[in-house]
Amino acid sequence: MYNMKNYLDTIDRVIAQGPYEATWESLSAYEPPRWYQDAKFGIFIHWGVYSVPAFGNEWYPRNMYMQGTPEYEHHLKTYGKHRDFGYKDFIPMFRAEHFDPEQWAELFEKAGARYVVPVAEHHDGFQMYQSEISHWNAGEMGPKRDVLGELKESFGKRGMETGVSSHRIEHWFFMGHGKDFESDIAEPLQRGDFYWPAMPESDHQDIFSEPVPSREFLEDWLVRTCELIDKYQPRILYFDWWIQHSACRPYLKKLAAYYYNRAAQWGVSVAINYKHDAFLFGTAVPDVERGQFADVKPYFWQTDTAIALNSWGYTQNNQFRPAQDIICDLVDIVSKNGTLLLNVGPKADGTISDEDRAVLLEIGEWLKVNGEAIYATRTWRKYGEGPTQIVEGQFSDGIKKNFTSRDFRFTTARGWLYATALKRSEDGEYCITSLGEQDASRVANFHGMIGQVKVLGEDQAPTWTRDEAGLHIKCQGKGSGPIVFKIRTE
Repeated sequence: MYNMKNYLDTIDRVIAQGPYEATWESLSAYEPPRWYQDAKFGIFIHWGVYSVPAFGNEWYPRNMYMQGTPEYEHHLKTYGKHRDFGYKDFIPMFRAEHFDPEQWAELFEKAGARYVVPVAEHHDGFQMYQSEISHWNAGEMGPKRDVLGELKESFGKRGMETGVSSHRIEHWFFMGHGKDFESDIAEPLQRGDFYWPAMPESDHQDIFSEPVPSREFLEDWLVRTCELIDKYQPRILYFDWWIQHSACRPYLKKLAAYYYNRAAQWGVSVAINYKHDAFLFGTAVPDVERGQFADVKPYFWQTDTAIALNSWGYTQNNQFRPAQDIICDLVDIVSKNGTLLLNVGPKADGTISDEDRAVLLEIGEWLKVNGEAIYATRTWRKYGEGPTQIVEGQFSDGIKKNFTSRDFRFTTARGWLYATALKRSEDGEYCITSLGEQDASRVANFHGMIGQVKVLGEDQAPTWTRDEAGLHIKCQGKGSGPIVFKIRTE
């Protein structure tokens, strides 16, 4: 049975064994895994008790206790007063009666994903795995299945790596508004209770916000995360934003040293994802939520975004993005040394919506033809060219990008250069200005020769010429989505 002191002692012992110490200096020796840099495309899964009300978004458990919000009013109208029906009362309704991990794995494989990151615990505090730390978990309640364990087994059969996502840290304040009025969230609360600690929510964007997370809560967070590491040996450990709080810093260093040392014992390569500056740069892989960079980066990074613009979890009113927009984002991100983690939100019964499924399958069909320009590629001397500018930063994925046939993105692999036009031209003619003939006396993008040009997915070779204006290509250009030119440079 779980014992806090014993687990904390184990954590200290593993860190003492090395090779990593719980210092930024030691953790700076970390290098992102080769498999991760080659994968380029993964699936994020937001699925939990919040999928039962399927209203607003995955923050329903917080917002339903905030008086005056649409979620609060919806809850009163649909389920009654909060003191009689609280968030915990959704758990028996979360039956997952149609959950089939093999079907999910088959779909994600068809989508072209190389890794999958299920949310193991969201802000609501319900663990989607069998845990010895809390009884409030999917193994004992709701589905009464080790969801994470079953998914990992199914993904592994298809060669996909499994990560885990922990959003537990935000539980410090997530249920706090339930104390503002008569609800099922009331003192006394103690560790082990579902709603604990339900602290007041100040400015949760402030890394010095008060009340500061207590030692008891942070130690509980640490052992919960280490239990995930030890029980499931994830290849990626994803964290949401609030771990940047100043009180978390000592625990983050211990967590990273523990995880990296465990990975060394297992003989595998792993990664931690973080947002903002929660980890010291160079000790883990930075992540941009619902956005991307405007230019190529010299370091490996990740975008996490969702098929639905309004929610990470399933709701009855999800606004789904077109597959072609997501494919263009994937190409752009990979050209800039990044990887895309794309979220899907299953329904409470364990099925994936037809809209999500259609988007994933369309992405997979494109990757089936053009995947060699994505997987295991590296950046070229520039990420791309063209008139369309990318808005840099998080929460920008809702901004429509009107790409043209002059917008190209470049990747390299296996001796080939891949130039992807983000929109097909109507006449099948393209000009890549970065590959134009250049005067050797000037600094240029490319001084070499071009020996061969192909179009992925087309049997007929294109015609092409080259002059100072660029590499001119004429092809059939049939099909939809970005078109990829495979170019042999010499």
